[in-house]
Amino acid sequence: MALRLDGIAVAASIKADLKSRVAKLAERGVHPGLGTLLVGDDPASSRYVAGKHRDCEEVGIRSLRRNLPADADADRIKTEVLAFNEDPACTGFIVQLPLPDGVDANAIIDCIDPAKDADGMHPYNLGELVLHPKGELRTPMPCTPRGVIELLRSYDIDLAGRRVCVLGRGITIGRTVGLMLTRNDVNATVTLCHTGTADMQRHLREAEVIIAATGRAGIVTAEDVAPDAVLVDVGVSRVKDPVSGKWRIVGDVDPAARAKAFAYTPNPGGVGPMTRAMLLKNVVEIAERSNT
Repeated sequence: MALRLDGIAVAASIKADLKSRVAKLAERGVHPGLGTLLVGDDPASSRYVAGKHRDCEEVGIRSLRRNLPADADADRIKTEVLAFNEDPACTGFIVQLPLPDGVDANAIIDCIDPAKDADGMHPYNLGELVLHPKGELRTPMPCTPRGVIELLRSYDIDLAGRRVCVLGRGITIGRTVGLMLTRNDVNATVTLCHTGTADMQRHLREAEVIIAATGRAGIVTAEDVAPDAVLVDVGVSRVKDPVSGKWRIVGDVDPAARAKAFAYTPNPGGVGPMTRAMLLKNVVEIAERSNT
């Protein structure tokens, strides 16, 4: 039976450790604070931001919320970003995406102080990740790739020298996870597949680890998976159940593929909780680095 990599349980352990670290910071008069900027009232974004603040409460991180209406223009959004940059109570913050049509998300992210970039997605911090493959990084790291690696490590899955196939070239995971997987402390060999890849199934079958992040339900089938591969399912799709008529969340990996795997992440309940835990970890680490 394949090993189920329980992101909920591992995230809970990480948050317990963070709660202890936050308490130690508080003894020194340091109080980490996570800021969120939400533009509009998209239900999924609203739920996601609310979950982040519940996580903050759980570990003792202060919550700072800024909400703007859906018709807020780029200048108004930038004003709020700059306010977070200057707010001493804010250790790190995120701008919840997507932003309204017509607003350049990259231009908004560029305005974030890299030292307060809780998502680890500012161009400066991504550049640090590119330039420093060795040693300790002292800048925030992308949450989802970091969550993937920490989840695998928590189950003693060593990636050194392993052939890893990444599906999808989005910035949130596809392009950034390769940077982290090829750091010296991980040392994996990475193949990045996308819509222009010829014979993608061959790359999948040759992989010892598959990280799927396309948002295409069930794109990784049992026929695509080598025996005893590790399957990391990051994709999120909403599909309608043909029997109940209700919508449900599914991943990129067909559940039938799990039978051939050595280990797999459930979806939901795998990478998602780890991403949220890494956001908190970034905030706590920023506070620790700033007060050493």
